[in-house]
Amino acid sequence: MHERPEVADDLAVARTSAEAVVRVGLLVLLAYWCFTIAEPFLVPIVWGMVIAVASHRAYARINHWLGDRHGLAAAILTLLLLLLLIVPLGLLSRALIDDVARLAEALAAGHLSVPEPPTWLHGLPVVGGPLDQFWRLAESNVGQALARIGPQLQATAIWLLSFIAGAGFGMLSFLAAIVIAGVLLAHSAETERLCDLIATRLVGRRGPDLVALAEQTIRSVARGMLGTALIQSLLVGIGLVWAAIPGAAFLTLISFLLSVVQVGPALVLLGAVAYKFSLGFTPESFLFLGWCLLAGLSDNVLRPLLLSKGGDVPLWVILIGTLGGLIAHGLIGLFVGPIVVALGYRLFQVWVEPQPRA
Repeated sequence: MHERPEVADDLAVARTSAEAVVRVGLLVLLAYWCFTIAEPFLVPIVWGMVIAVASHRAYARINHWLGDRHGLAAAILTLLLLLLLIVPLGLLSRALIDDVARLAEALAAGHLSVPEPPTWLHGLPVVGGPLDQFWRLAESNVGQALARIGPQLQATAIWLLSFIAGAGFGMLSFLAAIVIAGVLLAHSAETERLCDLIATRLVGRRGPDLVALAEQTIRSVARGMLGTALIQSLLVGIGLVWAAIPGAAFLTLISFLLSVVQVGPALVLLGAVAYKFSLGFTPESFLFLGWCLLAGLSDNVLRPLLLSKGGDVPLWVILIGTLGGLIAHGLIGLFVGPIVVALGYRLFQVWVEPQPRA
């Protein structure tokens, strides 16, 4: 018996469909397998790409000075970036170790002194009375005051150790990202051509334009966000060191992280000013207050200056990227998250409205 033509056609279609499903399934399985293998390295790779884009102009200048020696220019810029990360990190670590050592020595010798609480503290609503009482207890007996908040100190210590461990892994990721950025910069022409080809395959003729937009957005957001946080925290650190505020290095680091998450160093500066005035209403205290006001408001001037065309990203996008990146990927996600989300937001804008309004 011979099969009817209709049945044969149906069998051929079914066989072809089954083969297509198997092929697609194998490709999806292979892609997922590759993703699970490369997942631990994705965040450093993305951060390395961001660093490469943000520092490409500096690389181009160095490359021009060296007579188009791409490898040497990339190596010099990589070394400079590593020094910019390692030297401040080393100084900060040493300052933190010294502060902790002095505090532990003072506690062990019983020489840790706490100044009297300011007179206005007791007048604060709700929290003024308990704070004043605890401060006076610490003034008379530091050990008893610490024992009173022992469980809170234990929970804080556990969180702090976890944060330090995550920060250590984040620093290693930063170092790896800088090396990856150097490799990408050494092959920047080939990398740019590859990006244009991939974008053209995905979206057609507008692919190179979208690649240029992505580069512009990454550079402007990285410069506006990280540049502002770095300069502002540097101003805060100068003031804290000049005013001899205890733990100035640690407070400077906290100010930098708060500036990155768009909160600002106001909380740190408020506590430092309160501590300074608790020692006396001196001209130095008022001068420190003025410096803190300058440092706290400096982001309102720095951010518009550092942001260039393509940096018109709403604050809520930066906040989502910052907090989401911190939760998902730890310390390095704090920097990668807002840039990636801002890039996605800008590309989504172009996709929704391809032609700009008149």
